[in-house]
Amino acid sequence: MSIESLVGQTLAGYTLRAKVGEGGTSTVYRAEHPEHATVAVKVLREKLRHDKTAVQRFLREAQFGKRVVHPNIVRTIDFGQAENERYYLAIDWAAGELLEKYAEKNGPLPSAEVAEIIRQLCAAVQAAHDAGIVHRDLKPENVMYDPTSHHVMLLDFGIAADTDASPDQRLTRAGFFVGTLMYVAPEALSGELVGPAADQYSLATIAYFLLTGALPYVGKTPRELFSQLLTQPPTSLSSAKPGLQFPQTVETVVMKALAKAPKDRYPGVTQFAAALGDAVANPGEMVAAPAAAAPKPAGAPPVAAPAADDEKSGGLFGKMKGLFKR
Repeated sequence: MSIESLVGQTLAGYTLRAKVGEGGTSTVYRAEHPEHATVAVKVLREKLRHDKTAVQRFLREAQFGKRVVHPNIVRTIDFGQAENERYYLAIDWAAGELLEKYAEKNGPLPSAEVAEIIRQLCAAVQAAHDAGIVHRDLKPENVMYDPTSHHVMLLDFGIAADTDASPDQRLTRAGFFVGTLMYVAPEALSGELVGPAADQYSLATIAYFLLTGALPYVGKTPRELFSQLLTQPPTSLSSAKPGLQFPQTVETVVMKALAKAPKDRYPGVTQFAAALGDAVANPGEMVAAPAAAAPKPAGAPPVAAPAADDEKSGGLFGKMKGLFKR
């Protein structure tokens, strides 16, 4: 059930026409403006208007959006406090649909399409890194994708962090991680301020999901998933689902970017994108499929068939994503 709705109202000259999304801290509306035409307006919830941390985080997102300008990042137009004291953030209206929805309807996606999506995302994230900002919440539902033009737009710097921030400027308490558990880098689980390598890990997880329709870890509970991220290697790309096989070059690139230790990943996100593009354009040998089971001796009792991978990953993904949304 909707928590609140401002549809039909006008804030700072923006007439809110329809609600297009909501989370725990804010609601997003499609709006019209005399000068800017159709835009998206994010409004901080009324109950958080006097919450110092929530307001700081909301305004920080707006400031980061102004600070990072790139063709693959949704442009911040305006932000502030409206006449009714509600905090708002106006951004360009991005064409297309959420990458998460597109991938769920059309995935697994062709490798060439995935490489192009990742190339654009990495270019956007690199622009943020160049400005001293780590996104920390890279996932398909924070990306708009236009399948007609194949253009990608990165959204939501709501929990991004300034790499130059001093400890007393942090808005996350030590020992608490931020982000979405299924896409977060292992080093983020300590709650410490992470570096650009954490964004690379998240981008590699996005690539994995787009290529396979599955995720590299399939814990059945948050606790189990947390433990797997810290102690186990990710499921190899070609083992994600039955019947899927990838060139060894593609497998190697994605798994390197998913390395547990940041030092074992690529030097930066643009190097990861370039390596993935080269691997897709110049595929090597396919990764060998798992060996077939040996024939059963005559009279051997039947063996129960294992559960299908999509029951462990795709279904779990659908159940868990709601647990970790802000």
